[in-house]
Amino acid sequence: MDSAIIAAMQNEHSCLVDYVALNHRIRCWAKELGFQSIGISDTDLNVAEKGLLDWLAQGRHGELDYMASHGSKRSRPAELVPGTLRVISLRMNYAPPLARDGWQVLEDSELAYISRYALGRDYHKVLRSRLAKLAEKIRAEVTEFNGRVFTDSAPVMEVELARKAGVGWRGKHTLLLSREHGSWFFLGEIYLNLPLPTDAPLAEHCGTCNRCIEACPTRAIVAPYQLDARRCISYLTIELKGSIPLEFRPLLGNRIYGCDDCQLACPWNHFAQHSVELDFAVRHGLDNVSLLELFAWDESTFQAKLAGSAIYRIGHEQWLRNIAVALGNAPHSEAIKQALRLRLEKASPLLREHIEWALMRQSGLTTTEN
Repeated sequence: MDSAIIAAMQNEHSCLVDYVALNHRIRCWAKELGFQSIGISDTDLNVAEKGLLDWLAQGRHGELDYMASHGSKRSRPAELVPGTLRVISLRMNYAPPLARDGWQVLEDSELAYISRYALGRDYHKVLRSRLAKLAEKIRAEVTEFNGRVFTDSAPVMEVELARKAGVGWRGKHTLLLSREHGSWFFLGEIYLNLPLPTDAPLAEHCGTCNRCIEACPTRAIVAPYQLDARRCISYLTIELKGSIPLEFRPLLGNRIYGCDDCQLACPWNHFAQHSVELDFAVRHGLDNVSLLELFAWDESTFQAKLAGSAIYRIGHEQWLRNIAVALGNAPHSEAIKQALRLRLEKASPLLREHIEWALMRQSGLTTTEN
């Protein structure tokens, strides 16, 4: 059949669809599925694309090679999913209601600090399931629907898309912010081929506040709205697979998986709502656990306790590497030195390097880089 005839038939059908009404139904379905906010944007990311290319050119992505490996697909949604006309951005709160206060954990250097988003079940699984259900509801309503769901799983500029969709504004720490919910939430997207009405971006409300920048332990927020991933503790403890640079090890403190300091310092998070999702509740007491207890986990214990957790993907060796650094930053203790020595004999070269550094710190010995 001639392509012009097919296009005419599609256009004729689109005229029969009430997209304003469909837009309303999608929002109702999203709320029923546990999302706290939804917005719809077009696919024009030209301005953001320039910022991305500049960021990559400066090497601020470090070893995050996937940030550059997809070409323009990250900033051009229709190249990633052909036919995409709109992007639905959705937000789901994750702050666990009963977790110990983050600042209190950071102040106790014998405890392990784990980023709040990783205290419960892996968010990828939770969000992907809900997004798929929402997509199925749309497909049941409009048979010509074609789309794909994403949750931090493909080259998607999720913060910029959510900003365009009015879900929030970009804070100076580069995360999305909401007046009602702060930044303790996950984002997910549905790319689709339906010309739904779009939402307008929100006004920004950071003003002259620089608390997130001032709170960053490693000065990874090099300027407002600019992050150097190579200095970020989340990158160093999660994405970096090799040796943690000496200059940053003392600055990690007791942070063994990710970092929330910029969020903890943000005034808008005083208004953040706790999650109602049982999947995001604290598991295995990870909000209030000692470094020594976690360092004692063998690989089978690590796998059993962290199966289904976002932490699982870094693996046991990297987990121990991070904890060894934190133990090196803890108050001097014979128990810590003994635990480090016990791990030393069978440690891999990577882990051995970090244990030896921690033992030097525990013995009061330092290098010029600490």
